[in-house]
Amino acid sequence: MRRKGLSYAKYGYIFCIPFVLAFLIFSLYPIIYTAVIGFTDLKGLGRTDFKILENPFQNFITIIKNASFQQSLKNTIIIWVVNFIPQILIALLLTAWFTNHRNKIKGQGAFKVLFYMPNIITAATIAILFYSLFGYPKGPVNDLFMMLGITDEPIYFLIQKSTARGIVSFIQFWMWYGYTMIVLISGVLGMNPELFEASEIDGATSAQTFFFITLPNLRTILLYTLITSLIGGLNMFDIPRLFLLGGPDNATLTTSVFIYNQAFSGSYMYNRAAAASMIMFVIIAILSGMIFYIMRDKDAAQLKKFQKKQQKALRAAEKAGRRADG
Repeated sequence: MRRKGLSYAKYGYIFCIPFVLAFLIFSLYPIIYTAVIGFTDLKGLGRTDFKILENPFQNFITIIKNASFQQSLKNTIIIWVVNFIPQILIALLLTAWFTNHRNKIKGQGAFKVLFYMPNIITAATIAILFYSLFGYPKGPVNDLFMMLGITDEPIYFLIQKSTARGIVSFIQFWMWYGYTMIVLISGVLGMNPELFEASEIDGATSAQTFFFITLPNLRTILLYTLITSLIGGLNMFDIPRLFLLGGPDNATLTTSVFIYNQAFSGSYMYNRAAAASMIMFVIIAILSGMIFYIMRDKDAAQLKKFQKKQQKALRAAEKAGRRADG
């Protein structure tokens, strides 16, 4: 932007400096340092000296073969899938409900706040709340089941693998569906309202409008939601750690809790924790790439390929013309 020969672009760079410095110091440097110590023998509290191992990939091999890491990776994927599928479905349903102009829902703001509220409650509070709800032998859920005649004896939810995983998955779903809903609603509100007006004039039903207009135009927002959910889901730490400490029998042990245990729970194996972190980084990068490929705009990709073919054909024709002139 210029005014009377004066450039204001430099001020944009100046305002970016604090963020760039904070990113370099608190994000980029720790990432690089973590990647480096994964190839070393660094372990032990207070130790700062280390050396590269004879086999630099030994820590990675050890982690991949570790039964607890394999179990934690399996748990993480199961918990993420079980909580994300209902999360995205409920969020899409609520988005369609709130953004449908024909419904004219009163008190939308209050509903949105209520749905989003679990996301702002601290993880420690939620862990204590659900630990009390599913308490044994006396707890609200057990009392309700016995009162309704579903069971004659109290159920120890927290020592059964399936119920423990189910509770953690439900907590993750309950905490994040409101956030996902808000993101999707913001994406719908950013669309051209003329699209919805035209569909209404053409006699499209609410379902047809949602599936043929809203969803296709939400592709970018859905991609963002999928990627951020994947990253957050594969890095689950607070609820599995605070709720059941990874139990019972490692049923809720996630990769982030495993990494924490390797680094800080007595063993202080920073090298193996760093190796596990880098393995998770690679897994997340590969899965993110797959999601980008699946969610790509196929029409745009085909158009790009067609344009490239045209450019190649044009260059070939130009070369042939030069040879003929020569």
